[in-house]
Amino acid sequence: MSGVVIDRSAPVAVVGAGTMGAGIAQVAAVAGHPVTVYDVVEGAAGRAVAAVHDRVTRLVAKGRLDLEPSSLQLTVAADLGELARARCVIEAVAEDLAVKQALFADLEKVVTPGCVLATNTSSLSPTAIAAGLSHPGRLVGLHFFNPAPVMRLVEVVSGLATDPAVAAAVTRLAEDWGKQVVQASATPGFIVNRVARPFYAEALRLAEERAASPATIDAVLTRAGGFRMGPFALMDLVGQDVNEAVTRSVWTAFGYDPRFAPSLLQRSMVEAGWLGRKTGRGWFRYGDGAAPPEPDAAPARPAPAYVIEHGQSPLRVLLGRTGVEVRPGADANGAVALPGGARLARCDGRPATALAASWGQPAVVVDKTLDDATAEGIAIAASDGCPAAAVDEATGLLQAAGLTVYPIDDAPGLVVTRTVAMLVNGAVEARSQGVACAADIDTAMRLGTNYPLGPLAWGQRWGPATILAVLDAMHAWYGEDRYRPSARLRRIAAAGGSLT
Repeated sequence: MSGVVIDRSAPVAVVGAGTMGAGIAQVAAVAGHPVTVYDVVEGAAGRAVAAVHDRVTRLVAKGRLDLEPSSLQLTVAADLGELARARCVIEAVAEDLAVKQALFADLEKVVTPGCVLATNTSSLSPTAIAAGLSHPGRLVGLHFFNPAPVMRLVEVVSGLATDPAVAAAVTRLAEDWGKQVVQASATPGFIVNRVARPFYAEALRLAEERAASPATIDAVLTRAGGFRMGPFALMDLVGQDVNEAVTRSVWTAFGYDPRFAPSLLQRSMVEAGWLGRKTGRGWFRYGDGAAPPEPDAAPARPAPAYVIEHGQSPLRVLLGRTGVEVRPGADANGAVALPGGARLARCDGRPATALAASWGQPAVVVDKTLDDATAEGIAIAASDGCPAAAVDEATGLLQAAGLTVYPIDDAPGLVVTRTVAMLVNGAVEARSQGVACAADIDTAMRLGTNYPLGPLAWGQRWGPATILAVLDAMHAWYGEDRYRPSARLRRIAAAGGSLT
């Protein structure tokens, strides 16, 4: 299909009139295409078209769109045969392989040989979807993010048989629609739904271990890690059932790799029907009179009169924010000593109890942040048996830096450190397996999930050797394959290479 072109006047069809299908139809219609919408449920396509007209009218009234709503060319199809003129058909039906295969087999009998067939699947393989077609080269993944009119990111996913000209054509089409396009190969979860799994998985693991409450984990990841929304609030927004289904799909597709294993705690939420905002209850409660979740922040404590910094500590920026006297120490090990005798250490993946055992003195571990100069909160963990007075000293010191302090149980990697390390590891693995280039991976994670940094750029900021050390420490502590570092990460760290 060389020379495939889908210009601004080309008819586009959307099959599936749910939230995503209607959103895609709106994007195409606003861009000037004649759009036909079809759904097997009687009346669904008509309702979708009416909803699009209503939304566009409101946007025009608010000055967010400059067009005449009556100019939208949106029609409803009574059967698939009415899609025969389409130059591109975009499918947005149920995430069921058999359903999608049957639909495209039927479409192939209707559309012209030059029509591009696109699937909006978020987790199924375009290779598998196209397998039964007479011309599988014309099928490509065109994965929009919800809500489609708002989210800029689109993943163009090429299956094994996808004609490069087809991928190029839908890339140009999506770019004409104002989207930022990234290219991905047809592997489980593509880029975003694959690389994002640890953001949820590590939060669920911490909750399962009773290291911290969901509200506290969310607070740490937003106020220290710079994430726009915490994982528990995001799971409630998406729906526990939807989030768990994606996790289970990716886990199954990867042969039950423990890196992607679903959470038993989340499964219990699904079984209870506590699905999040749509049911009024998930990790948090919603609706009239529902109290906002309260993280477990430490009460105010006085700052110590001084601390001793041995060499140049990784905590130097935070110490500079405190106004507390920093006395130079005799050693060069980068440690910070509190007046009461405990040591304050930056998280390197090892739990505080392990550090205390190796040092022969109590330890308090301080989590990493996105930016020590601007962070608003931080997590700490004390070694088993650490005196309460030492924890109070550490708390008061960090509060003097203007930070809300969240004490958690002594979990290896704490919260931000382990989450970012696992995100980086997954991104490195995806890149090494040819899922996407480094730039597209980082772009996808920033735009598709609103991360403050792409994981590869974040890993480069911390340093590949630091990420590797965190993962090695967690792998050794847990003894689980879940935390095994990517072989490519080891290679980059050994060579002093770049993740980006």
